[in-house]
Amino acid sequence: MNEANEHSRQPVQAGGKLSIFERYLTLWVFLCIIAGIILGKLFPGVAVALDRMSFYQVSIPIAICLFFMMYPIMVKIDFTQAANAVRAPKPVLLTLVVNWLIKPFTMVAFAQFFLGWLFRPLIVGTEIINNETIDIANSYIAGTILLGIAPCTAMVLMWGYLSFSNQGHTVVMVAINSLAMLFLYAPLGRWLLAANDLTVPWQTIVLSVLIYVGLPLAAGMYSRYWILKNKGRQWFEREFLKYLTPISITALLITLVLLFSFKGDLIVNNPLHILLIAVPLFIQTNFIFLITYVAGLKMNIAYEDAAPAALIGASNHFEVAIATAVMLFGLNSGAALATVVGVLIEVPVMLMLVEVCKKTANWFPREPEKATLRDPRCFPSFK
Repeated sequence: MNEANEHSRQPVQAGGKLSIFERYLTLWVFLCIIAGIILGKLFPGVAVALDRMSFYQVSIPIAICLFFMMYPIMVKIDFTQAANAVRAPKPVLLTLVVNWLIKPFTMVAFAQFFLGWLFRPLIVGTEIINNETIDIANSYIAGTILLGIAPCTAMVLMWGYLSFSNQGHTVVMVAINSLAMLFLYAPLGRWLLAANDLTVPWQTIVLSVLIYVGLPLAAGMYSRYWILKNKGRQWFEREFLKYLTPISITALLITLVLLFSFKGDLIVNNPLHILLIAVPLFIQTNFIFLITYVAGLKMNIAYEDAAPAALIGASNHFEVAIATAVMLFGLNSGAALATVVGVLIEVPVMLMLVEVCKKTANWFPREPEKATLRDPRCFPSFK
């Protein structure tokens, strides 16, 4: 009897509930990248036609895809849980410090060292941005900066789930990061880009953040409130969220096909540049994960809270970075290409770091009850 009770108290093994589609997400990502490149090579006019479908420099097809990628995540966020952060503030404070006081500047340092100096002789060429001719290397640096200042607020829910983390606290940190981006992304982005000889209009960055973060955030908050008020929580969790299950990942994959079809020629013609851009991005991801994870260990934070803090710090909100790069510098710019390379490496690298978390969980104090999903239907897209 005691053994049965002990077994019932064990945390739900969330990772075992993933569908085959979600287990092999990395494979589907690579297939969509390949499909996008092939599409761009076979039908180069498609990218041009889609690029013309824009409103005030905002690509309508990409905006639609990114909205449906973000909305299913945003609607799941219960912002009332922010009160939990007051009772256990250390993981949230750690995440905020890493995301906004450390990560942007280490990204600049790595990008400048590798793309601006070490690899500079291998990156030859210029491009015209906002009627100014700049070195392609500087454009790549701009793209990496846009990635570095965009903390993840979407896919990190998947990483937290796979690592048996405290999903409640992960949601709180995602909510806080979403709100912080609305106020910090634009001024920090403008400052860092200007410091790297790339002056961009303040209004353009603010507009991109409002469209690609603010709009799905507002839609998610309002629709969640309306549904819970008029339909009830049970209908929201069992019916409404069930229909959103495939939407976010499908939108992600469609976005990848579109983005890589736009970049087909650039990728095929510049395979070395793809590799060179990937180097600082790969190092940055692992470096930020390491310092956050070690800091969580030194601060005696439970594994269930330390793991999502490190994973949020390591991952990037590449949707916003891509959208901002496209809006600021153009669809075929080096900056946009650099953000797309971020997508190329992020999923496999983050899956690797999730495994690192699980294998080192016993280094930390454990609070396994936090990892228990009391009702797995609350997170149906992770089943």
